[in-house]
Amino acid sequence: MTDTSLAGRKIAILVASGFEEVQMTDAQKALIASGAQTRIVSRENGLVNGWHDNSWGHFFPIDADLTQTLAIDYDALLIPGGARSIAKLLDDPHGKRIVKAFLKGNQPVAAFGDAITLLAASEELAGRTVTGEESTKEAAEKAGATWSEEDIVVEGMLVTAKGDAQIAAALEALMANVTEYAATLTDEAA
Repeated sequence: MTDTSLAGRKIAILVASGFEEVQMTDAQKALIASGAQTRIVSRENGLVNGWHDNSWGHFFPIDADLTQTLAIDYDALLIPGGARSIAKLLDDPHGKRIVKAFLKGNQPVAAFGDAITLLAASEELAGRTVTGEESTKEAAEKAGATWSEEDIVVEGMLVTAKGDAQIAAALEALMANVTEYAATLTDEAA
């Protein structure tokens, strides 16, 4: 039996070249298997390059230009880690804009590893509890977040995880959040 719990839901995957390939591909496969439409969002030109096992990985086609992307067009945001990717997104005002819009709008967001630094730059972490790579702790705390040593933290619509080992659990939490978020949209429309 096929899981179609996210049928018709659009998930933005925010990346720049150098993202952790496994974090993106494992998440993308699980989301597609549950019926979601995933869209790779980036400022790169046509293709984005993953990082896999300490070297460049595969190229992936971009579905949407970051400059043209709005949070309202999606049901959730997924941000894989990857130092190169996150550094590029931190330098891009549109990267911070889209993350801020999702967090401010209380839409489902999942961030892995060092993607927590991008969440901190959004100025929307104050009062939230997060986890991630140890290297992101200072940025999160400076942004007003409470740091947790847990492998995964789910706080409302925000899911943060340390890295690859937590992808499945983080995605399960994200999918539950997307379902809950979709129900609120249906209630508001009624």
